[in-house]
Amino acid sequence: MNILNNIEASVFKINTSNGSGTGFYSTKHQVVITNYHVIAGCLTVSIETQDKTRYLASVCYINPGKDIAFLKVDNLPKLEQSVATEHNTITRSRDKILVMGYPFGMPFTITEGIVSNPQQTIEGNNFIQTDAAINPGNSGGPVINEKGELIGVVTSKFSNADNMGFAIPIALLREELAIVNNLSDSVTIGCGSCNGLILEQVAYCPNCGSDIDENLFKEQPLSEFSLKIETAIQKLGIDPVLARTGRECWYFHQGSAEIRLFVYDNNYLFATSPLNKLPRKNLEDIYEYMLTTDFGEHRLSVSDNQIFLSYRVHISDLYSDYEATVLNNITQLALKADELDDIFVNDFGAQMTVYSK
Repeated sequence: MNILNNIEASVFKINTSNGSGTGFYSTKHQVVITNYHVIAGCLTVSIETQDKTRYLASVCYINPGKDIAFLKVDNLPKLEQSVATEHNTITRSRDKILVMGYPFGMPFTITEGIVSNPQQTIEGNNFIQTDAAINPGNSGGPVINEKGELIGVVTSKFSNADNMGFAIPIALLREELAIVNNLSDSVTIGCGSCNGLILEQVAYCPNCGSDIDENLFKEQPLSEFSLKIETAIQKLGIDPVLARTGRECWYFHQGSAEIRLFVYDNNYLFATSPLNKLPRKNLEDIYEYMLTTDFGEHRLSVSDNQIFLSYRVHISDLYSDYEATVLNNITQLALKADELDDIFVNDFGAQMTVYSK
């Protein structure tokens, strides 16, 4: 069980400007392993631990053809153990396996299943087929056996089939890990035709002459709207990359309070923070405080026994003379949320929510 617990600590949620997925650290190779499609279009992403701490990660290697990517994290705390990639275990049908990851961006999850087919051929490539529950967000996560040994990396699931998931076999991953020591400081591309390493932006593979998409070397640009929102986040002293959790969506912590920014109905920007659970006592006092205190442009509300601080604005206001005011209100909501959740605890006996840090 200790081995499994230590392995869990090396599995991360990966957040990008396009969505989220899963990755896991290899202490032997000192890289985070994930799928290419999880980080496609990004050169810098964040990885998130189970206690919601985030770290900047740079994309150092991608092989789109094999759907594999490696990330480097400079300030990641030392891990006691990670998934074992060096072993001689042969995967067979009916072997029991565990899939670790963050399905649908939810908290860390483990699902159990068996190997249905260790060499399922799809479009000319072999995959490990399993009946373990695999969902969007699991991509890039480890598939391990009962000894904590890696047997594959989650890569896909048929959208119209149940109990059928697939993983890249460990043998193919090892081929890619063999080149880790040859990687440069910038992103390196694995050619989909010859598997040669491409260290600089080119239109053709210098080894085999195959076409290379030059956009693989570039960060996908953010929308003008996203750039505006991220100026408000930067004023909090937070690197916007650490706040990104999807397309035009940001979740991050200001102190203990979780802050959520997202677009609703294609017309409105919502900024909200789940502050506290309502206390069992002193409800009259806390309601009076909420109803009589002036919170300016922000609003306090209660939903499902939780207190929220929120701010809503029409997106068009970000393209008007109110732009600076709107961005300042977003920044102030984060600061106010971090202050209010402590007030509700200390003055009214409320509890922090499960989203608090």
